[in-house]
Amino acid sequence: MAEGSFPKDLYFGGDYDSEGQNGPSAEKIPRLLLMGMRRSGKSSIQKVVFHKMAPNDTLFLESTNQIDKEDISNGSFVQFQIWDFPGQIDICDFPYDTEAIFSSYGALIFVIDAQDDFFDALKMLHKTFTTAYRINPDLKFEVFIHKVDGIRDEQKIELQREIHQRTTEELSEAGLNDLHLSFYLTSIYDHSIYEAFSKVVQKLIPVLPTLENLLNIFITNSGIEKVFLFDIVSKIYIATDSNPVEMESYELCCDMIDVVLDVSCIYGENDAEDNGGFDSETSSTIRLNNQTILYLREVNQHLAMVCIINEESFENRGIIDYNFICLRKAIREILEVCNSHHNEESLDEHLANGKAVPAKDIAVV
Repeated sequence: MAEGSFPKDLYFGGDYDSEGQNGPSAEKIPRLLLMGMRRSGKSSIQKVVFHKMAPNDTLFLESTNQIDKEDISNGSFVQFQIWDFPGQIDICDFPYDTEAIFSSYGALIFVIDAQDDFFDALKMLHKTFTTAYRINPDLKFEVFIHKVDGIRDEQKIELQREIHQRTTEELSEAGLNDLHLSFYLTSIYDHSIYEAFSKVVQKLIPVLPTLENLLNIFITNSGIEKVFLFDIVSKIYIATDSNPVEMESYELCCDMIDVVLDVSCIYGENDAEDNGGFDSETSSTIRLNNQTILYLREVNQHLAMVCIINEESFENRGIIDYNFICLRKAIREILEVCNSHHNEESLDEHLANGKAVPAKDIAVV
């Protein structure tokens, strides 16, 4: 998938221009605000996750000198804007309009360079989070402790503990006990940055509980150990079942998507470049040497489901495939509802009425 391959004209209604000014539905699109000190890795994260840039190529990126706004919309549940802020400016000072920046629904991601002195970064974090919370307490506040590659595991844990303790103590002293923070250890050289972004994006999807419930029903009735619903291009998992996520399993599923994309783009249909190599019949099976099977099925041209299945359970593939068809129908209808309802209230009402969720059709193994 080429860099910059996300279409710019797909999201919840309206037209979006390069300056970030859009139609009447613009306020419905969540914002991801990337902030942090200079050279902390904000732009590199954005390029690697959403533009498929090779991690080593980010070494040649120039520092961000102005606020960079970009629409990330690919026709699935990944619908938001990313605002990348230069690290050398204080966004809380004049002439920046903090009301306009922080008032929109979304998440504020503060990136800390784990390989540098983080005391100045914590001062900036405290000032930024304090200002943002007083303007919009509904923002999601996330902290990426970045560039942890090359750091020993015990050092990572100690670093996260110290940053967490210092941050929560300072916010508590400021009277912001209700400000909830999430901390992630990330690196662009492994899958940790994708998992962190997955958890952030999931918080901005209003239908996440419905998707998780569908996936729980699916694995329970299909004898599946774990299932992920992936955004194909970014490898962000939109939803998963309630079983714990193991990093090794997630990495295997990400690698499987890369393999299927590469093979499909080479040997797929002529229009494979337009749809990422995926079509309605796309599927893949990989057998591991531990009696485990990875099973991928296409949901639509932007979404894929990857299952982790025991070999014995995979003998009932007919039932698994039937249940998947029911699940795919439900997800597609939910996505259609998302694209046709411009406010969360009407979407919740639609789902509460039992529409777009044909889970009753799922068969039992």
